Amino acid sequence: MAKSFGEPLKKLRAIPISDNGEKLIDPQSLSKRIHKAEKHPVMTDDKSRSILVRETVAKKLADAAERLPEGIDMVLFEGFRPIEIQRQNNEWVRRIMSEKYPTWSKVALQRKINEFSAPADDKCPPPHLTGGAVDLYLIDNTGKILDFFSPYGAWNTEGAETSVKGLSETAKKNRQLLIETLESVGLTNYLGEWWRWSYGDSGWALRTNASPAIYDRISE
Repeated sequence: MAKSFGEPLKKLRAIPISDNGEKLIDPQSLSKRIHKAEKHPVMTDDKSRSILVRETVAKKLADAAERLPEGIDMVLFEGFRPIEIQRQNNEWVRRIMSEKYPTWSKVALQRKINEFSAPADDKCPPPHLTGGAVDLYLIDNTGKILDFFSPYGAWNTEGAETSVKGLSETAKKNRQLLIETLESVGLTNYLGEWWRWSYGDSGWALRTNASPAIYDRISE
């Protein structure tokens, strides 16, 4: 059965939002230790995505990047996401999950889909549409991504949960480095995906008992 990771839509929808009007900026402008991925590591369209985020989020990412051990840098592969891209993601995840769980009920299947792709037009703004969420990983000084996966396949949905059981010691150590570094600057993790972090959106507000959320969806 699909998990909510403590963040069911019912709870997220109940959180008030008062957008503070912060602009989107490129975190790369604040730290040389932040890089943009050449392509999205999960989506199959083989295109790079925007890594623009709200100004405070960008500052927090820059702070986190500078706190990383020498020889380790941060790579962002998605920040702000336009609603049309969110809808495309919804449909992509729906196809994948429908094929993987053909006998599940519509309700159970939708909950599973929501784990990996928030409904584009829901009352609660999907995190990436607010500019408060970012997907990222870490690389070594040769440009190779650190092992966050083993023994699961790279970017396998079965290994996406931040605290999934069965990780290798190396993968656990690298995830812990990510957690300690990003939490130290005030970013929060969506526990269903080790790579997704946010500040200011409804998920952040729920995780930290903050009210209101300070980032609403951005309309282009």
